[in-house]
Amino acid sequence: MSAELIEFSNALAQATERAAASAVAVHTEARGSTSGVIWRPGVIVTAEHALRRDEEIHVTLPDGRIAPATLAGRDPSTDLAVLRCAEVGVAPVEHGDAAETKVGSIALVVGRTRASGAVAALGVVSLVVPERRTWAGSVLVPYIRLDIGLQPTAVGGAVVDSLGRIVGVASPRFARFGAIAIPSAAVERVAETLLKKGRIPRGYLGVALQPVRLPDHLRQSLQHNEKTAAIILEVEADGPAHKAGIVIGDILISLAGQPVSRPENVQSHLQAENIGKALSAKIVRGGAVRDVTISVGDRPNGGG
Repeated sequence: MSAELIEFSNALAQATERAAASAVAVHTEARGSTSGVIWRPGVIVTAEHALRRDEEIHVTLPDGRIAPATLAGRDPSTDLAVLRCAEVGVAPVEHGDAAETKVGSIALVVGRTRASGAVAALGVVSLVVPERRTWAGSVLVPYIRLDIGLQPTAVGGAVVDSLGRIVGVASPRFARFGAIAIPSAAVERVAETLLKKGRIPRGYLGVALQPVRLPDHLRQSLQHNEKTAAIILEVEADGPAHKAGIVIGDILISLAGQPVSRPENVQSHLQAENIGKALSAKIVRGGAVRDVTISVGDRPNGGG
């Protein structure tokens, strides 16, 4: 083996050892585990979809001790769950800015098993997009896809960059293949909110939508460049849309001054910062255009 390969191999082993000081095993059953990352004193983050129960959670710490943990909250839209654990001290590894991640750079995922110790997976960053909305409704900034194979025990582990910094949490949830790095900024934001509120506030309008094709003459009269809009299929009783006078069959053309061609266009206006905000909307009812105002509600269960 050449000296360069030996040096590279030793560097990876050292980076894994350093990152493993922040990796824990998370287990809720008699057998099996996934990984989590010590994020701040007393706080662990892990992959939400892999956390099978809300109670009787334990973690295996880097020194081998098994400690109880309690669930602070879940956010399926980012696939993050936050745990409180009194046995956890200061996060020993520096957090990096995921926005600095480059396509083609090496990606190292470090986790831990409850019995065998640290586990590692090596790959490359295959895609970086400034932002992308996941099918669960959240926006990841940036969206980072990893060409890497994760064994189940490494899900929820730390994504480590070439400088040895933790830049996110590994999850296969929003990737058709490989995994993604839930960026450190999103982890910090979600952790802060869940620790304070126990849930992520989600705005909602209280409607079910479906794309509908608009006749050419209607598009021209509305100056609506998109071929489709969103038709209202259902209106939740006493929800924000109901209170605004929206009824089944209305066609939503625009919201907050932005054209609506599909339901996803509405989701972008339902972030937590818009809860309570009055949004102007343009609808078509019986061939006539109407202007309405809808106040974004706060869904009690924190759903989208």
